[in-house]
Amino acid sequence: MKVTLRQRQKGDKISLYLDYYSNGKRQYEYLNLYLTPDPDKGSLSKAQKEENKKIIALAETIRSKRHLEIQNSTYDFHDKEKLKTYFIMYMEALAEKRKDSKGNYGNWDSTIKHLKKYCPRDIQFSQLNKQFVEGFREYLLKEAVTKTGVQVSINTRYSYFNKFRAALKQALKDGIIKSNPADLVDAFPQGEPVREFLTLDEVRALAKTECRNPLMKRAFLFSCLTGLRFSDIQKLKWSELQQSAELGHYIRFIQQKTKGSETLPISDEAYSLLGERGKADELVFTNLIYSDSRNRDLVAWLIKAGIEKHITFHCARHTYATLQLTLGTDIFTVSKLLGHRHLKTTQIYANVIDEKKTVAANKIKIGI
Repeated sequence: MKVTLRQRQKGDKISLYLDYYSNGKRQYEYLNLYLTPDPDKGSLSKAQKEENKKIIALAETIRSKRHLEIQNSTYDFHDKEKLKTYFIMYMEALAEKRKDSKGNYGNWDSTIKHLKKYCPRDIQFSQLNKQFVEGFREYLLKEAVTKTGVQVSINTRYSYFNKFRAALKQALKDGIIKSNPADLVDAFPQGEPVREFLTLDEVRALAKTECRNPLMKRAFLFSCLTGLRFSDIQKLKWSELQQSAELGHYIRFIQQKTKGSETLPISDEAYSLLGERGKADELVFTNLIYSDSRNRDLVAWLIKAGIEKHITFHCARHTYATLQLTLGTDIFTVSKLLGHRHLKTTQIYANVIDEKKTVAANKIKIGI
């Protein structure tokens, strides 16, 4: 087994973790050690550089220790017998397998945290029953709150309970339990997701407004003009940007979320936001990071442009979809442009347009 020390951007810090690779399979161990990033290559103080060196040295020591433990067969991620006995430990092992997908892993991790609040001590599979499942459902319905103390939303409740049910379903498949108690309990209904977006005039206003983070501005406007997710913009390389007489400028890339291969035509205006072309293997948006501080830059930019909506970076994708439909592009084409697997996902944006039409229709009154 090969043990490699790796880094991953996490907010304003760089998280260090170990990558265990054997027989085509990977497992990860996060070390809870963090580096201070140096995006400008030389902006760190001497003390920060020394601290980073110490942290890397410590992480390397742990890596070497794990390698020796594996060679001597004294280290394992989980006691396999315990995984077959304790449900929360089993669910944590399932979550570990999803660390490659940040969003999916985050949902599993949050579900487990709430499960631990509901059940502080791990429960054995033999104790799982309908009453336990109903109790966790009731907890999510009445007690579960966010970090800020606000009750979790309908869709968050729906997502957490589904992760809980998925773990039980997998335990049944693995032969750990003989029947699934979640089958006896109703799932939460999924609420209609709220997708905030900008109007064309608002996007134009943003384009004319100065932003203290020019890189974020270019990336956000590029998303408004292409519908690309932040994760796909962040990893976009010049080799993926191509041109032909038929399509003009277009991007050939693998979606970070779905892993599907996509060909996305982009406008000349969108291409102009990219700047001078770099080498094939270079990132188009170098040092693009989305963190709390960058989000504050986005909010300040919106306020400066006179926009009071609650807008996140992902709302740029919603904006692209909504504007395409508003300007007459058919829903099937919009679905393809967004890389949706199912047309019903795109239908959500069409429903928004229908609501706008209803509001517009009711504005005309002649006093009858």
